[in-house]
Amino acid sequence: MSKIKVGIVGGTGYTGVELIRLMVNHPQAQIIMLTSRSEAGKKASDIFPSLRGLSDVVFSDADDEKLTECDVVFFATPHGVAMKSAPYLTEKGVKVIDLAADFRLQDLDAFSKWYGMAHECPDVLKQSAYGLPEVNRDVIKDAKVVGNPGCYPTTAILGLSAIIDEQNRQNTQLIGDHIIIDAKSGISGAGRSAKMEMIFSETADNFSAYGVAGHRHLPEIEQGVHALLGSNFKHKIRFVPHLVPMIRGMFSTIHLTLTEAGGAVDWQSVFERRFQDEYFVDVLSKGQLPQTRQTRASNFLRMAVHQDGETLTILVVQDNLVKGAAGQAVQNMNIMFGLDEKVGLDIVPVVP
Repeated sequence: MSKIKVGIVGGTGYTGVELIRLMVNHPQAQIIMLTSRSEAGKKASDIFPSLRGLSDVVFSDADDEKLTECDVVFFATPHGVAMKSAPYLTEKGVKVIDLAADFRLQDLDAFSKWYGMAHECPDVLKQSAYGLPEVNRDVIKDAKVVGNPGCYPTTAILGLSAIIDEQNRQNTQLIGDHIIIDAKSGISGAGRSAKMEMIFSETADNFSAYGVAGHRHLPEIEQGVHALLGSNFKHKIRFVPHLVPMIRGMFSTIHLTLTEAGGAVDWQSVFERRFQDEYFVDVLSKGQLPQTRQTRASNFLRMAVHQDGETLTILVVQDNLVKGAAGQAVQNMNIMFGLDEKVGLDIVPVVP
């Protein structure tokens, strides 16, 4: 089998360089085009010295016609970029994986409200797949366009999936009407561009909440629970993200109240069964708690379940740049091209 020809649009951000890092070690894929308007003509290894001796790929200007030489194109770009190119690329037989939000929300009004723009290719959107492999791989494998999930929604939807699945299976409400998601992310989640609130003296020795009045990942989480997981019951979701003074890592704590029927369920066993065949999702043994460094620089997501009478707490960690972005995108590519999902991603987390 010849190598998958890969294009990366917008390779100068943190998710872009993560894609390059992962592709360097992917035995069945090769980057043939890497774009950046600001860095055209420069080697990626000159901008990111960590790639010296590993990659000789050179940045060029974005050109949809040249991108048709690729088998798959990743868009590691701001919201609104991929949807301009996706119709043309897919018409030419190129698969598209967007790491921004253009193909995450199926509700056009919600997309316009939260991202401040109208969707430019709703017909392509309807045919796209939401790229959460552990829930949606049967749709992903035949998709031409995949919307890579947001980092917070990845932790929230996977953290809730076993609960919603069990509730649907029993067709009985096992948790209360309210779901509270208390989430924290490292600073790299804000991107690589210069922002006053992201400088060292603003973020170091500090811990802050943001998006309390509303965050654009909330409708994506709601879509995940109600549409993707197909919950038989409606739940009101309260989601509050926080910024913590570390570079990588994400920790989402999900608080639930159990009904009488839910309190009788052995949730540890439910979670272990749900994810027993999922390589990248690790349910820790009872009594163990996850830490962000257990997933650092890897595509693993680890979670723990704590059941205490009428309450249930799910604790979920991942690397926001890998399973929360670039690693999951590569996992989606592997599915789309019929490869083992682990190819190029079987990376041991970095400790300390």
